[in-house]
Amino acid sequence: MNIGIRAHDLKKRPLEELVQEISNKGLTSVQLALGKSFDFDTGLGSLSPGMAYKIGTAFRNHNIQIAVLGCYINMIHPDQDERRKALERFKEHIRYARDFGCSIVGTETGNVNADIVYTVENFKEEPFQQVVSSVRELVNEAEKFGVIVGIEGGVNHPIYSPKVMKRLLDTIDSNNLQVIFDPVNFLTIENYLQQEEIFTEAIELFGDRIAILHAKDFIVEDNQLKPTAVGKGLLDYDVVIRLIKSKKPFVNILMEETTEPFIEESIEFLRDKYKSARDFV
Repeated sequence: MNIGIRAHDLKKRPLEELVQEISNKGLTSVQLALGKSFDFDTGLGSLSPGMAYKIGTAFRNHNIQIAVLGCYINMIHPDQDERRKALERFKEHIRYARDFGCSIVGTETGNVNADIVYTVENFKEEPFQQVVSSVRELVNEAEKFGVIVGIEGGVNHPIYSPKVMKRLLDTIDSNNLQVIFDPVNFLTIENYLQQEEIFTEAIELFGDRIAILHAKDFIVEDNQLKPTAVGKGLLDYDVVIRLIKSKKPFVNILMEETTEPFIEESIEFLRDKYKSARDFV
């Protein structure tokens, strides 16, 4: 079993200390969002082979894989200048990904609003087509460098369901486009009791394209789903692990929204679930 964590779910600290802390917990991989983990400049134009090699070497020396470079952007930002800056920043991550020792650069698909207040406008055809245009540009860049664009769907985004994710994959039609699958992201207060049906549909539609599994959990509070540490909520991990275990052996399972003091407990929870899960047939 290959368990990792978002590096920024640990306290921000110097590179060597961060890597040592991850290693001490027995984790084997990370999702690394440069700007969220380090204080030095990681903005557009700052990346270089030297920076990437230094960071990558620190992780490799502790046998930790940088499984995903997180570069979560609003790829359909309504301000075209801001959208262009975001796309160029993602493409810069693509160009240097291999120097980090990483093959996947990941993002969600954004929001028609400039801020984080999501809207049903995201579910219309025009935002989907804008996503297609942006993802195609990113994938074209990724194909030049042998890198994968990892797209993460979510109920508040233009890629809001397993069916829409499948439509995006069919529309772009490139093996350099793969999926970061976060089961919680496809759940709402209306459907969270139908988890097995939703997750089974996702595996059937794009299980072969899942490159990364995100692991988080949720509780219901004030008639909303709110994130919590892995194993502390209502996500049906028996179903998730059963579906993924035989389909994607050794897939990177990256915990998110799991911070101290729950990290080690959540790791053991995942290991127990994986050990006891029967294979999906």
